[in-house]
Amino acid sequence: MMCPTLGIQFLCPGIADTLGLLSSVKHLGSVAAGLYALYLFFEQSMVWVLLLSLLCYSALFLNRHFSSRRIFLSATILIYLLMGELHMINTVTWHKIRGSRMVWAMKGISLAFDLDRGTVLAVPNSLEFTDYILFVGTVIFGPWVSYSSYKEAIERHKLTLAWLQMFSVSWVKCQVCLVISNCIAPYLFPYFIPIHGGGGLKAQNYLVCFSPVCRWLHAYENAISFHFRNYFVGHLRESTTVLAGVGFTEDKDNVKWDLKVVKPLNVELPRSMVLVVTSWNIPCLAGSTYVSIITTQFIINRLEGMSFHLGAVLLLSFHLLSVLRERLAAIFSACILSKQCPTNCCHQHQKELWVYGINMTFSAMAIFHLTYLGSLFDADIENLGYVTNHSIQKWSELSWASHWLVFACRVFYRLIQ
Repeated sequence: MMCPTLGIQFLCPGIADTLGLLSSVKHLGSVAAGLYALYLFFEQSMVWVLLLSLLCYSALFLNRHFSSRRIFLSATILIYLLMGELHMINTVTWHKIRGSRMVWAMKGISLAFDLDRGTVLAVPNSLEFTDYILFVGTVIFGPWVSYSSYKEAIERHKLTLAWLQMFSVSWVKCQVCLVISNCIAPYLFPYFIPIHGGGGLKAQNYLVCFSPVCRWLHAYENAISFHFRNYFVGHLRESTTVLAGVGFTEDKDNVKWDLKVVKPLNVELPRSMVLVVTSWNIPCLAGSTYVSIITTQFIINRLEGMSFHLGAVLLLSFHLLSVLRERLAAIFSACILSKQCPTNCCHQHQKELWVYGINMTFSAMAIFHLTYLGSLFDADIENLGYVTNHSIQKWSELSWASHWLVFACRVFYRLIQ
């Protein structure tokens, strides 16, 4: 399935550019390629994604003379998502298409914002809009790309050795992440410690694992497996997008292929939850401020089908740890903020041992929260959604530890405020 899709993403824009086809013919060919890629992955389920596209264009067209298109379109998409969340659409089908509907919804919303700001002067005609939504480089895996980036890709810059290197590196990374997620992460500890009851090949050489420890190790396994599934999809997005001619920046005549969708090291060894959130899905959060990061992350949670309680725990820990570090940084005048300080910052204490110790403590807390959240993501229930009963069971097994830690941090913050 992957090979035909990659072939379409590479050949379709290249053939159109080589033959010098008319703009309308290019758009029609690109739409056909996007529809074929959709059918390869979703078959009849693609109709629900196409319905979202129709709703987006109808909302933009009906409000083309108004300056609040983003509000109307966002409300339309929200109603559509609520219909799916309320099981008006088959649950398995709904979660099967969640990646594509997330990308399509963000494309529609971003276009509405560009129209309201005047970045895009007029609502594209139906053919151009359909081609943008069905753009073969992002139709399945994403990531979200702006309308201007799509237009630049249609113009088709000359592909260079740097383009080939970018595609090759991203493709190798996605394959490595796939192997880790499926073949290494699920067996990270059983090989050494009998956390699943039967013991691993070398379990007899290690201490017997007590139940609470086993539960946390198993939770960490789930978290790592889930993380690397996300990294696999992220690097796959980089590969397919670059292959189709998107993901470059221009400085005069210099074209630099520098698309980044995910930064695994920032998630696995995080300085803070802020770094986790901003490295998990980079295109969705590019240029975001502190407040818009929270808002955008909440929207992403809903578009991806995550439950409200899961998003709430993530955002609560993100916000609380950030404000706590701001307060401590002000009290001690130390470089212990969520984001690394610039070299010319005004803090008195920058490289003392205790400063590193506080930063490492918050890093450990971030890993602790990620393990707690990652305990929910069993591969066998992921396609059914992140149901509340499953979350309660998993978090009960871990004694609601992350919730208690957040509560303790809240009390501590109030005491020093």
